[in-house]
Order: sequence, then C-alpha cells, then structure tokens
Amino acid sequence: MRVDFYHLTRDPVEKLVPMLASKSLDVGKRVFLVSRDEARCAALSKSLWSDDPASFLAHDFAGSERQADQPILISDQCEAANGAPYIILSDGQWREEALTFERAFFLFAADQIDHARTVWRDLAANEVVTPRYWKQDGGRWVEGP
Repeated sequence: MRVDFYHLTRDPVEKLVPMLASKSLDVGKRVFLVSRDEARCAALSKSLWSDDPASFLAHDFAGSERQADQPILISDQCEAANGAPYIILSDGQWREEALTFERAFFLFAADQIDHARTVWRDLAANEVVTPRYWKQDGGRWVEGP
C-alpha cells in the first residue's frame, strides 16, 4: 500500500485536491475525500466544480441518494460508500482506516508537520506501507528525499 505525503507550503488544499482527484480518475480510480471540517468539505466541493473552467470533477457528499455512483465522494467519516480505492485525507489528520485503501494521499500544512513526522515514522515501520514525500518546487510538485 502506498501513502503519499503532500506538504502544503505554497498552495492551499483546495488547489491540490482537484489535481490529485483528476489524476486518480484518469487512471480509472474513484476517490474518497475526507475532512472533519464541514466548511472545508464545502470549499473542496466548490474547488472540484470550478478549478478548471473548461471542465468539472463530478462528485457528491456522503449520505446523498446516489453516493455509491459518485467518482468522487466527500465525507467527514472514513467509510467509502462509493467503493473508492484511493483516499485523500485533506485535513492533516491521519486515520488508520486509510490503510484499508489501495492508496492514500495525506495532505498537511506547516503547522501539522510534527503530526506528519510521527505518522511517517509509524508507517515507515509497517512492512506493507510505502510512504513517499512530495513538496512544492516553484509551481510543481516533486518527490523529496
């Protein structure tokens, strides 16, 4: 299982999530997007609709009538009703349930770096997890050491 750590140093989470979701959908993978904060869930929904003016990323919120059909499902809980193999933890809080997915994206800001380091150490010790670290270099994301 792969866990990609994204250290948000320049762009906000609302800028990164549409990119990750789009790339995931491009390879045929549904996405489950998690945040405990209701306002952040609303902001992420808005960014999925409007990040690229030429297109939008279809999605809905957990609990909706057609949640199982959604390519991207947003929730405050770690229960992927859309059967997504990819999970994006967008609020900087690690959840052990993420280990049940095929791939996890763990997004964290500078003020959450201590928590992220602890999570990294714990996951690096797990034989079935491959952690990878990504940072911004100018306007693009590069894999770090």
